Amino acid sequence: MKLGYSTWGMPTVPIDTAISHLASLGYDGVELTIIPRFTTELSTLDAAERKRIASLLEQHNLALPAIAAHSSLLDMDPEAHAKNMWRLKGGVDLAVELAQGDAPPAVNTTPGGKPEDWDRNKDFLAARVGELVEYGASRGVTIAMEPHVGAIVDTPAKVLELLEIVNSPYLKVNFDISHFDIIGMSTEETVSALAAVSAHTHVKDQRGIAPDHEFLIPGEGPFDYVDYLKRMQAHGYDGFITAEVSFMVQAREDYDPLAAATFSYETLSNAFKEAGIKRG
Repeated sequence: MKLGYSTWGMPTVPIDTAISHLASLGYDGVELTIIPRFTTELSTLDAAERKRIASLLEQHNLALPAIAAHSSLLDMDPEAHAKNMWRLKGGVDLAVELAQGDAPPAVNTTPGGKPEDWDRNKDFLAARVGELVEYGASRGVTIAMEPHVGAIVDTPAKVLELLEIVNSPYLKVNFDISHFDIIGMSTEETVSALAAVSAHTHVKDQRGIAPDHEFLIPGEGPFDYVDYLKRMQAHGYDGFITAEVSFMVQAREDYDPLAAATFSYETLSNAFKEAGIKRG
């Protein structure tokens, strides 16, 4: 396994600064966020900027395991849905352009919707996911669906059913264990279900049970990363463990995106050492 950081926690940080800082800390890779309000929003990435980002990654020896393109797949407004699909399919194209070797980064998204919509809308969701996955497959890019608290896909069982319905090797999971921890599911319960079908991960810290929960920077809360890493390894996962800082944390008046990346690195690199897991 390797250790990554998502620029989700760095919406206003120039990509040059972000990549340089993450590399100096010792991260192995970075997830690039391309949604609105970010310095790397998709529409700002012209050919020259894409080439420059690829060069920065190479210069700093950072891998690009994933692209965060999170856009709802359940928007019923045709114009809004078209814009969301433009971003998601554009994320696929970007993954191909920034690929380092034979394996392009996964494109991560959340599904949108609400938990109570599942029985009524799962086939509709699967059809839209299927369209995106078909496009990803045509370019050799995996789509990684993230189960998310409050969304239509909010449990391991639902995401596994979605994978079964779509039935494509180009649909995997972006496994963020925080969303299961805050509904009281154990680490073993979720890791054993999802590690084998995950293309990428997120880790935060968290405390409380939804809806009375709080997302935190890795190391600020009680989550046992050593146990988590050991279980992920035992269940065969060998990809990136990527730290993500939530918007909830970013809303703090004193939030410092570079300090958050530093604190996350200290927490997670130490957890790798304590778990006896060599990165790489």
